[in-house]
Amino acid sequence: MLISGRGSNMIAIANNIRSGALPGVEIAIVISNTASACGLAVCRELGLPSAVFLSKGRPRAEHDADVIACLRQHNVDLVILAGYMRLLSPEFIAAFPNRILNIHPSLLPAFPGLDAQQQAFDYGVKVTGCTVHFVDEHLDHGVIIVQRAIPVLDTDDAKTLSARILKEEHEAYSEAIARVASGDYEIQGRRYIKRN
Repeated sequence: MLISGRGSNMIAIANNIRSGALPGVEIAIVISNTASACGLAVCRELGLPSAVFLSKGRPRAEHDADVIACLRQHNVDLVILAGYMRLLSPEFIAAFPNRILNIHPSLLPAFPGLDAQQQAFDYGVKVTGCTVHFVDEHLDHGVIIVQRAIPVLDTDDAKTLSARILKEEHEAYSEAIARVASGDYEIQGRRYIKRN
């Protein structure tokens, strides 16, 4: 798992692993690009192995090479971006083709990039949600695995909307990981197809 901040999706996934809801899945390593990420303290509390590779002031290729080496050292099969606030280099994506997952707080392709919840609220949409997708070379663009939709309530503001989307994220991400870990799917063009 790669994190940059509080790691709430990391915590939800770790809890689902511990409860048995994600059989056969384990967290091999949590990597942060910032030493101040609150999620690192959570890793210590949960007994999860972690590492920090500072990204600030370093060339992207150099930083990504260090992260790739660490992931390979830990025999990682799937890379989970859990609030990782960096674009991955083409070299990173090529090292783990169709094995990097990201979650985004909108129903992609709507509202890619930063502040998606605020974008959705400002646009006045009546339905929004979250998307778990494979990562490709483009921002918030890869093949969609799972989407969860929620209504935008008349009483919502961007903050309450964000909180309700985050609740869906915590369920959707584990669902997507289970689907991918099962291997029981194929990708046809831009479509994720579950076999059974």
